[in-house]
Order: sequence, then C-alpha cells, then structure tokens
Amino acid sequence: MWIEETINVAASRERVWRLVGDPGRYPRFMADISRWERSGAKRKGLGARYQVRLHAGSADLGGEIEVVELDEGWELAWNSVRGIEHRGRWRIRDGPKGGTEVTFRLIYGIPSAGGVYLLTSLLADQLSAPLLRASVRRTLEALRDQVEAEAPAPATERSLATTLVEQLETLDVLGRAGLLRPLPADRLFKLGLLVSRWGVAPAAGFAAGAIAFPGEAAVVDELGALTFEEVDERANAVAHGLNAQGVGSGSTVAVMCRNHRGFVEAVLALWKLGANCVLLNTAFAAPQLAEVVRREKARAIIYDAEFEALVKQAGRGRKRFWAWADGPPPRGVVALEQMIAEEALEPVPPPERPGRTVILTSGTTGAPKGARRTTPSSLSPALALLSKIPLRRRDTTFIAAPLFHSWGFSHLTLGLLLSTTVLVRRRFDPEATLKAIEEHRPSVLVAVPVMLQRILELPARVRRRYDTSSLRVVAVSGSSLPAELANRFMDEFGDILYNLYGSTEVAWATIATPEDLREAPGTAGKAPSRTLVRVYDDLGREVPTGVSGRIFVGNDFQFEGYTGGGGKPSLDGLLATGDVGHQDSEGRLFVEGREDEMIVSGGENVYPAEVEDLLSRHPKVAEVAVVGVDDERFGQSLKAYIVKKGALDEEQVKSYVRANLARFKVPRQVEFVKELPRNATGKVMKRDLAGRRAS
Repeated sequence: MWIEETINVAASRERVWRLVGDPGRYPRFMADISRWERSGAKRKGLGARYQVRLHAGSADLGGEIEVVELDEGWELAWNSVRGIEHRGRWRIRDGPKGGTEVTFRLIYGIPSAGGVYLLTSLLADQLSAPLLRASVRRTLEALRDQVEAEAPAPATERSLATTLVEQLETLDVLGRAGLLRPLPADRLFKLGLLVSRWGVAPAAGFAAGAIAFPGEAAVVDELGALTFEEVDERANAVAHGLNAQGVGSGSTVAVMCRNHRGFVEAVLALWKLGANCVLLNTAFAAPQLAEVVRREKARAIIYDAEFEALVKQAGRGRKRFWAWADGPPPRGVVALEQMIAEEALEPVPPPERPGRTVILTSGTTGAPKGARRTTPSSLSPALALLSKIPLRRRDTTFIAAPLFHSWGFSHLTLGLLLSTTVLVRRRFDPEATLKAIEEHRPSVLVAVPVMLQRILELPARVRRRYDTSSLRVVAVSGSSLPAELANRFMDEFGDILYNLYGSTEVAWATIATPEDLREAPGTAGKAPSRTLVRVYDDLGREVPTGVSGRIFVGNDFQFEGYTGGGGKPSLDGLLATGDVGHQDSEGRLFVEGREDEMIVSGGENVYPAEVEDLLSRHPKVAEVAVVGVDDERFGQSLKAYIVKKGALDEEQVKSYVRANLARFKVPRQVEFVKELPRNATGKVMKRDLAGRRAS
C-alpha cells in the first residue's frame, strides 16, 4: 500500500521543519496515533527509534521504527524495525509566496513467506486505501493548522515610523563617534571624489584616512609606525604585484598571518583587487590547513615565514607569498616587501564587484567551516557597534584579539571608518600588553576574555607597575565572559568593560555595557541598533520573559552561508546562534549554553554552561569546562575538567555544586588537569579534553 499526499503551508520551511524534523513531536499533529514513545537515548536524528502504534485504515501499524534517512530541513524517512513492515517519509520544499510544500508518504504491506503479498492483504489494502488516505490528509491538515497558527509576521518588516527613528539614531551615533565634524573644504572635495569611485568600501579606508589626516599614524607594530598614506601606497604595490601573479577580481587567496602590518596590507590589497580573502587560523595543523585551502579553492597563500613548513603541503600548485619575513624567502616564494619595493604605488582601478571575506568558524565541536560574507558596503555594521560601545574618531585601538577572527577583524574594518590608529603585536603576552598600553596610550583595547584572565593572573605588583589609565574602553568577545571575571577586571581597571555576544555566522547579537555587567552579572547585554533578538521554544513560538529557548538574531550583516554549502537554521527572517538562553524584564539576554551541548540526565535537560559558570566562581577554581558523557545509570551525566588553584578535591567540587544547583546538575565525574585546550580566540576545545593529562 502506497499513500502520498501534499499540502501547502503558509509558513517558512524552517518553521515547518521544527515539527517534521523531530519525531518526538508527531503525536501533536499526526492522526490516528495511539502510541508514540521514544525507545532509545536519541530523540531525533539518524538512528532515533520509537515504539509506535498507528491505526491506518483497517490495519494497526505497531512495532519499533528507526529514522534511516535525514536531509536536515528537507527530508526525513523511517523504516520499521520490528512489527508490521512499513515506511514513512516527509519531504519539505519551498512553496509559493514564501510558503512551504509538504509531502507525506506512507507505505505498508504484509508479505507472505515468498515475498508476495497475500490475496487477503491485497483485498484489505483496496478496502482500507480511502481510510488511510483520509488519515494522511488529516495529518497534513493538522500540521498546517498548528504551524500557521503559530507563525508571526516576518521580523524584518519595518514601518515608516521605525525607519525615521533609525535615521535619527544614526545621526546621534555618528555624532557621538565624532564622524559629523566638518573637514576643510579641500579635503572634503577629495573625499567626495574618492567616495564617488569606491563608495564606502573598506578598500578605500586608508586612502580616506590619508586625505582626512595626512601624515598621522595608521598602523603601529613591532617594526614601528606607518601613516595612512604609507599603508595605502604599500597595499597598492602589493595589489599590483599579486595581479601580475594572476590574482584578480574573483580570485580566492588564503591569508595566514599574525597581527602585524603584513596582514593589513595583504587584506587591503585583496579588497582593492576585488579578490576573495580566506582568513586562516594561525593555530592550524598542516593537514587541517591543506584541507581548508583545498575546500576554499584558494589560488594563492599569503603567510608568515614561521609557517613555511606548515604551508608546504597546502602550497603545492599554488602561488606563495611571505607577509612577515625573517630572512630571504625560499625559491618560488615572493615577499610582500619585495613587491612594495619594486611595484608601482599608484592606485589600482576599483573592481566591478567587491570580493568576499571568508572567516572560519571556531571548530570547537567539529571541522571549521568557512562563513562567507560580502565586504560591507554600508555603515550598518559600524552603527550597531557604535550604538553600544563608545568608540570615537581617531582613537588609538590596541587589537590584541587575532585579526583572523571575526572580533579582531571587525575592529580593523571599523577602524577604517573612524580613521583609527591600530596598534598590534604578533603574539599576546599579558605583561607585554600592559607595557604597550603604557607606552602607546591607546584608549581602546580589543581582546578575548581569556586575555583578561591572563592579565589578572599576573602578580598584583606586576599589574600595578604599568599605567593603563589611557584606556576608556576594553571590548571583548569570542568566548563566554564569566561574571566573576568581568567583576574582577572592572574592580581593578575601572568600569570600562564591554562584552559582545555573537557568532561568526550572525556577526553580533547583543552587547553588554559596564552597567549591564554590574547590574545583571552574567548577562550578554541588549541588542544594539538595527538588531532584533528573539527567543523561541522548540515549536518556533516566541517565549515569555524569563523562559529559556533557542536564540535567534536579525541584523544587517549576517553571513551568506557556508562555503562548503548549507547554513544556519532560520525563523521569521532571523538566524539561529546555536545557543539557548532567556531574556529578563529589561531585555537583557542570558546565554545558558550551546544547543548541541545539552544532555538528558535521568530525564532532566542539563546545560553544562550553567555548571561552568557556578564553578568559575569557586575561589579555588582557575578554569573549568564541563561536558556530557555516557552514563549507564542515567543515560548521560556531567564531567567537570578543572584547573585548580590551591587544595581542592572531587567531593568539595560536588558539594559546592550540590549546594547551589539541582542534584541532577552535579557532575558525577571530576578530573583535575594542568590546562584546558583552547584555540587562538580562547574558546575551550572540548573535543580535545579526553586527551589531557591529569595534574
């Protein structure tokens, strides 16, 4: 028996998939179900099993089923494992007018010993077919009614009043940043000509700085300072040199550099050519590097001399260039400094279309993916950050966060609008950072939370040896900021700390100001200008204040998808961050953990982040990471990996959690380690924890 029906639903495909993609929710809309119970640890996904009884016409389809096919967001199929043989399949497709076309197919039969249907079965099939078709139809109609009843209006719609308010907010933000101050007429005329050719593309940023602030420092690294004009001309020469080597508009070039002038000049040259730029993590191993370069189809690699051995495999058949040299380059490799010395300094013509910048995800739970973004052509990304973080024109900004990471890179590009003097160092060292702050007097420090932790781990006498009073803003992002760390830092350095929550895919979501961090410890802050944050339940319904759910974000700078294909789940025009959390009555967001880190322990949902946040406040815990592990008794349980400071044992850890959280959140295992494995942005690589040696 084969029954297939199709229906159109006036809601997005992603919203329909909320129900169809999770078999545990089928009893809510599937007709004629008398039993549907999970029979294994998995609730959804390949291998998920259920004990079911479905009344289909004149037959009862009873037994155990297993999900055997899954194309996330598009198709799901199950087969019977025990009981009467049958198969079910959902197919989801984009429908007319933003709706969704949903097809449900059900196949069942009772074969004889020889594999041929019995005559009585054929007769029964003929008699039950109309009843079964009606049952399938009722299922689809119930699904449609439930989804459409819960579907709100698209979140991206803006009224005229909202648009006017945004215009006023824009003027206010630009004014506070000092961007509305007039320039002399001759400089304003030159800027107008530049904008007429390049628009507001970052490729023209240093040229604009050279017009507005001639002779002033743009980039300062270990080699000294470069003016805006020098950076622009050096990047012109690199662009000419790369173009002579076959790199042009639409070409893809991988960049693997630490924080220094060569990174800035390489990226700026690629922008000028309209080439695509793939920013590589400097912590990559050779096989990982080779795989990413192959996947991204890079024509060339620009890298620092120290990575020569690592690039050997990835560089085969590709042009290679040194950005930071420690001697003469090997045969076949050209140094950027050689191009700068030999090539013309004149500007290159603007490309027909801007290139894309690909920033890799952190890869903390799997292989890093390439998140594709068009080079910004408007002020929207800048306005979002400036609406919450008081950055100003001609700040000196110390970017300690890696430039290849979205946080460091965003401040590099934002600095072009603000004509910022960018201070960088190739490697982070906590005391050297304080020394550079005293020497160069930056007003802004851009870092990741673990850098603040390393600074606070310095002896007090060392920290107080350096004058850091020039700092007006310390902006962090890239990983979670524990409340205890935020308060300790502000107690010593003042209430100058700002924390941005977001991801490589969604860019930014919320920003916590010092007031937020003091008033609501642990908060991720509020949504900045032109940003919408919503929290939904598993059925795609917006949850009330204080209730946990999945976090979705809408802004003007979300990624365009992964370079290898696919993207993040979306709902009502908003993109999923992959986290769960809740909002308080003031609109402040609290992130409780990753969706994919949730475990079910003894029937209770547990997020490791809540336990991590608690343990980080223990006076004898320096660092902590909590993960889910298999447990014969409870299905899953928590295991804590702790870097301790002072005497601490397993029972003390458990007692501390037991006194503050529910019993099912107490880790059943505690392992003390010398350090936690982290990537270059300070995120803990939880997949590597099992390989750590105990201290």
